[in-house]
Amino acid sequence: MTAPDLVLPPSDFTVFGGTGDLALRKLLPGLYEQERRRQLPAGTRIIGVSRTPLDDAGYRDLVTRALFEHVAEDHLEVGALHRLTARLHHLTLDIGSADDWDRLHGLLKDRPADEEATRIHYLAVGSDLFGTICDRLDDLGLVTPRCRVVLEKPIGADLASSREVNDAVGRVFEERQIFRIDHYLGKESVQNLLVTRFANVFLEPIWNSRWVDHVQITVAETLGVEERGDYYDRAGALRDMVQNHLLQLLCLVAMEPPSYVGGDAHDAVRDEKLKVLRALAPLTGAEVDRATVRGQYTTYGEELGHPSTTETFVALRAEVQNWRWSGVPFYLRTGKRLARQESTIEVVFKEPPHAMFPDSEGVTTPNRLTIRMQPDEGMQLHLTAKHPGPGGIRLHPASLDLTWADAFDERSPEPYERLLRDVMRGVPTLFMRRDEVEAAWGWVEPILERWREAAVEPVRYHPGTEGPAAAERLLARDGRFWQEGTR
Repeated sequence: MTAPDLVLPPSDFTVFGGTGDLALRKLLPGLYEQERRRQLPAGTRIIGVSRTPLDDAGYRDLVTRALFEHVAEDHLEVGALHRLTARLHHLTLDIGSADDWDRLHGLLKDRPADEEATRIHYLAVGSDLFGTICDRLDDLGLVTPRCRVVLEKPIGADLASSREVNDAVGRVFEERQIFRIDHYLGKESVQNLLVTRFANVFLEPIWNSRWVDHVQITVAETLGVEERGDYYDRAGALRDMVQNHLLQLLCLVAMEPPSYVGGDAHDAVRDEKLKVLRALAPLTGAEVDRATVRGQYTTYGEELGHPSTTETFVALRAEVQNWRWSGVPFYLRTGKRLARQESTIEVVFKEPPHAMFPDSEGVTTPNRLTIRMQPDEGMQLHLTAKHPGPGGIRLHPASLDLTWADAFDERSPEPYERLLRDVMRGVPTLFMRRDEVEAAWGWVEPILERWREAAVEPVRYHPGTEGPAAAERLLARDGRFWQEGTR
């Protein structure tokens, strides 16, 4: 049974880019899972909009094939598939064609007079089209106070273009109607970070510079650019991953406790994240050279079919200049074609102030808390314990392991499943506000400028390795090292 508070209001969910990879791989499977849980009420329609010449039947076939490919086999249910495909429509639309827009207008207006639905416009297209699409929707009278628009990253390529995109969308939609999506914020482990910090009294008193030595945030991928080559070569790892995903994770680790989370306090979390972004020590000029590493795997040009200086790996050292985190470095790294698929946050604590066991055998390592976003979402608390047995004290590292799949007899929702549900419910907590996006661009942009002005070439690393050796030296200069192999 579905909990009553999870039943969603009827919606017309229009996906611009409805035949694209994102829609077929993430959005439609996310909506299917809601259908399987019977969280989509009667009257909800899903309208794919693209330039692909498909009728409704052809679109339903395309989506069905995608669901069989991207939904776990044990979640495929004939009844849910039929219910979802019955909601599907497709409209072939050329953005420059007035007739095509008129057909969309007719489809969205085609509802009984007594049946009002929330209109959700999901823009799974390039940000250069956001303004044009929003203007056309407005011209056709398809924007009302009940409407919402979802923006996929990247929102611009730098601070100036980000402001242009936000201005264009903001001329049509109010800020409360705009949902800028970052799928990392929909991960169960990321949201559990807030609960771990603020619902456990023993952690918050030591979550500061007095007890924390440093923090590491890693998002490593084994895959290359795959089908995203054209986009990725224009963006690079700093724009594609650091400006949004990694900085958002840093904010959740470093933010101050909000007044409360949930209810109507939708901006409480976002207000605290913004304070972190504004407290980041700027990296400019020669400091960029000391605090960043720009890398590229050796076969990248071969995969693209032409030489390129775009980075596929970034490591950097950041500091949050406030009372809580003064002097604590935050090390961020992300890359493609690395040795493992891993997304982790490592909070590494300081050594005890006094060594009580000087004559003990064995080794000690700093206490640390590992938060795993993938694979195997969960947490590990790494401690030092006494090795069992008679005789003297032998110290040995030991871990307390909490894996969500083992601890809870319930499947964790996929990020897009959760975030799409929040869009339909009108809950913006896990979405980025305009000021967050622009603050992040404001911090990243001087790094991009320095790389460009100094003609910084990416250092090369071999696929299947941990990345360039310069990333190891970045921490070694501080007497630290990357934590590897947390499982």
